[in-house]
Amino acid sequence: MIFRQSLTAKSFVLNLCGALLGFAMTFAPAHLAAQSPEQSDRERAIELYDAQNFVAAVPLLEKLAVANPNDIYILSRLGFALYASSITEKDQAARQQMRDHARTILLRSQALGDNSNLTKIALDGLSKKDATNTPFSNVKAAEAAMREGEDAFVHGDLDKALAKYKQALELDPRLYEAALYAGDMEFKKGYQSTDPQFRSDSFDRSGEWFAKAIAINPDRETAYRYWGDALDAKGKTPDARDRFIDAIVAEPYTRTSYVGLTQWADRHKVPLAHPKIEVPTDVSSGQSGQVNVTVDPRILQEKEDGSGAWVLYGLKRALWRTKLFAQRFPNEKEYRHTLAEEIDALRAVAEQAGSLLKDNKVKTLEPSLSSLIKLNSAGLLESYILFARPDQGIARDYAAYRLGNRDKLRRYWRDVVAGQQETVGRRQEGAGSWSRQ
Repeated sequence: MIFRQSLTAKSFVLNLCGALLGFAMTFAPAHLAAQSPEQSDRERAIELYDAQNFVAAVPLLEKLAVANPNDIYILSRLGFALYASSITEKDQAARQQMRDHARTILLRSQALGDNSNLTKIALDGLSKKDATNTPFSNVKAAEAAMREGEDAFVHGDLDKALAKYKQALELDPRLYEAALYAGDMEFKKGYQSTDPQFRSDSFDRSGEWFAKAIAINPDRETAYRYWGDALDAKGKTPDARDRFIDAIVAEPYTRTSYVGLTQWADRHKVPLAHPKIEVPTDVSSGQSGQVNVTVDPRILQEKEDGSGAWVLYGLKRALWRTKLFAQRFPNEKEYRHTLAEEIDALRAVAEQAGSLLKDNKVKTLEPSLSSLIKLNSAGLLESYILFARPDQGIARDYAAYRLGNRDKLRRYWRDVVAGQQETVGRRQEGAGSWSRQ
């Protein structure tokens, strides 16, 4: 579920570049003599693309795409290279033409079976209004440095880009993108190197820059996610997981926030899943403001598993619609579904089910009730609602809850969603227990 996505063109390009590194293709120089001209073009195109020189890669990728119109590998990279190159095109009409061409190429790649995160996110960005001309900074010199850094980046000159981003941060110390992009350049320099010490040092330096970006704005997801990539590249797998979780906690209602953790989980064979809780009761508004509570008749018939406790969910929510919302939120003119309402309703069910079990009125509880009680006892019910059951109304309460509960939000992802098994070779302290900390 996505409620908001606000990224400048350059920020978006850098977001995607981090995803490219896992798809790098290499060719042995010893085979050059036996290659056809088309094979040589392919090798050179991929070499330029992997070196982040998207501007130079585009003509060769275009040529290869014409020769092999069903080559998903080439199409996806051509589409992205066009998108990346468009950010330095100053003519708005020409830039829009490049964006449209990139979108056409990526849609073809997707139609042929390309289901990569890279293509999905790129298409998502291309569907939005072009924000290339949105300034990074109100400080004129810092803005100029950022633009020079952009141009160097899409031409593959990472050293110059890094220098310009550093300069921009010196000129505007609150410029999140400057610190973020400096870290990304350090990461890419390390990733492209074959020297183990240089790689390790570069990844460490990238983390220092990402930490600076986070200090500027801890409620943006990108620096956490980039830092997670650097940590995972160094083999610091649990630390990488924690940074990817921080990205979700920072901005849970944007698609890109989840890319880092899902890819991490795929790499390390860690299952990710929210607890499965099915609520067999619904509440709706009828004519003349009346509130209707709908109950699955099966929960009234079943006497042995505590299902009847779910009736409280509907009754509580009906009370919020008719009375409690106006009392708790006097400054809001129209009713909305709030975190407070959902907590009140689900907690009432959890407490009633727990009492039935404690008093031996039922022998066992149906699975949804068991999961609900476990979350409530662990103090993670709010986190579950905000991440697994949000709607537009509930999402409005997220920022206020996060202010004093970041640790609970992190713990929900670490111990519940990613806590299904012993993670990456060793169990983390407290993982899987859902216990209060």
